[in-house]
Amino acid sequence: MTGKHAAKAWLGVCLVSLMTACSQGGGFSDLDKFMAETRAKPRGHVEPLPEFKAYEAFTYSAADRRSPFEPPIEVQLTMVDEKPVSNVEPDLDRPREVLENFDIKSLQMVGTLQGASGNLFALVEDSTGGIHRVQTGNYMGENYGRIVGISETRIELIEIVPNGQGGWVERPRSLSLLEEDAG
Repeated sequence: MTGKHAAKAWLGVCLVSLMTACSQGGGFSDLDKFMAETRAKPRGHVEPLPEFKAYEAFTYSAADRRSPFEPPIEVQLTMVDEKPVSNVEPDLDRPREVLENFDIKSLQMVGTLQGASGNLFALVEDSTGGIHRVQTGNYMGENYGRIVGISETRIELIEIVPNGQGGWVERPRSLSLLEEDAG
């Protein structure tokens, strides 16, 4: 045997004896003792979850009342005694036109036509899908709306509506051309 082999053999014997020395004895006694003490202690108690009340839906029933965030409106009752002076009233003897059977909100302007004499007609679609040709002076809508002007993109009307005090008042209204999506 050479010196190299003898040194390796000696190193191997030292390692084996060292490992044997470390593995002997009660190396786990302190761990066993700790585990036994932990098991002997009383176990913890987890409190039950708190009881929650069931959700009760709330219906807001004051929608028709004044908002609490707006100041109250003072009403002066002295004006009720005065009769409003107005000579505006609808012509009830006039025969009603077809478009007067529709609410103005259900009518839509869909185009225009120009006559041979240069006068402009508007095309109006009703809620049933019918197309009607109207000109200045025709009536449309349920509030006696008389057409006072037609342009390429809009119909101007004057409606006669009740003023709430037994009289009538004129109200301007317009219908704009319905824009089609190009997409």
